Amino acid sequence: MPASVHPLSAAAVAVDQPILVFDSGIGGLTVLREARVLIPERRFVYVADDAAFPYGGWAEADLRAHLVRLFGRLLREHAPLLCIVACNTAFTVAGAALRAAYPDMRFVGTVPAIKPAAERTRSGLVSVLATPGTVRREYTRGLIRSFAARCQVRLVGSPRLAALAEAYVRGENVPDDAIRAEIAPCFVETASARTDIVVLGCTHYPFLANVFRRLAPWPVDWLDPAEAIARRARSLVPRIEQALHPDAADEARLTAGPADFATRRLMNSFGLRVS
Repeated sequence: MPASVHPLSAAAVAVDQPILVFDSGIGGLTVLREARVLIPERRFVYVADDAAFPYGGWAEADLRAHLVRLFGRLLREHAPLLCIVACNTAFTVAGAALRAAYPDMRFVGTVPAIKPAAERTRSGLVSVLATPGTVRREYTRGLIRSFAARCQVRLVGSPRLAALAEAYVRGENVPDDAIRAEIAPCFVETASARTDIVVLGCTHYPFLANVFRRLAPWPVDWLDPAEAIARRARSLVPRIEQALHPDAADEARLTAGPADFATRRLMNSFGLRVS
């Protein structure tokens, strides 16, 4: 679920300014995929903070300071039109700090899609599958109080699922039992109802959506926030008529340095030049 900011004016937009999509790893590629569909006229820069992945082991204050410093460098290097923070953990920890530190930059953030889940559920039983950090954060609990007070919301903090998704999308063997163990707590059954919506509270998880459906004990709506994030970004970016220069390819940057073969192949499969 994207956070709201004000739209850009057409006069302030340079044709060659890219949109920066940021994630701790590869999860933000699910958001990039949707954003490209809705904003085909813009160039994208995808940044994976693999040097710091996973974020779950960081103290909040340290992670916040790290992200503010890192974005200072990214903004200088890429001069983006807009930043999509396609990571629930990063945005719930540092979204306010990023906007305070860089007030001239527009950030579209990612937070668990609790509001649309509460609007769609028929049983009233909703689960939020996320990283342990996102689950324990007061930001997440505030969303529940504000938008899902009439629902029974189970918060499921998975310590392994983001890494499993990274391995899976790189073509590594990921046992079904490992994934089944991580999603099992999402399924709640009472005498009269059972879970009907699971919010995917990490952008890595949609890569495993088909596996989730296959392993789930009953069908549920796996709520992927990527399309909503892309729609929000589209609403903020004025449409331009000028065609991009043919050499203006989308690129990927990894904070740990040169990508290994599997990561480079994955980025290339998304049409990204790894620099």
